[in-house]
Amino acid sequence: MLTPYVIARNMFDEVFDSALGNRATSGIMNTDIKEHDDGYELAIDLPGVKREDLSAELNDGHLVISATVGQKKESETETTGKYLRRERFVGSFKRSFYVGPQIRKEDIKAKFEQGVLHLFIPKVPASAQIEQKNLIQIDD
Repeated sequence: MLTPYVIARNMFDEVFDSALGNRATSGIMNTDIKEHDDGYELAIDLPGVKREDLSAELNDGHLVISATVGQKKESETETTGKYLRRERFVGSFKRSFYVGPQIRKEDIKAKFEQGVLHLFIPKVPASAQIEQKNLIQIDD
């Protein structure tokens, strides 16, 4: 049931979100992570991104996904008309996931289809650390 409080709150949220730009970036890089016995499957939404504007790299145990969307060359920009409202995101963005230092770029499998980047990151067994006793010799 919509009470005056709910209506006012929704209107405030919409004004607040649009002022901060949250609505413009919603739906960009939404990620689902599914755990399997042998690894993790990521599905990252990248609406409007072309394959040539997408990159994935591994830096110090972090998987970094970068993309650019809607960037046009100067010769392609429109010179007539003006926007009254613009809700589609234009620009570059990136997202980082910590995968650990033991993962190598060769271990990660990636596929991009229909605006969704699919990644598979295998589980790597943690190396067993041998507990060392650091005993101090006590003299008599």
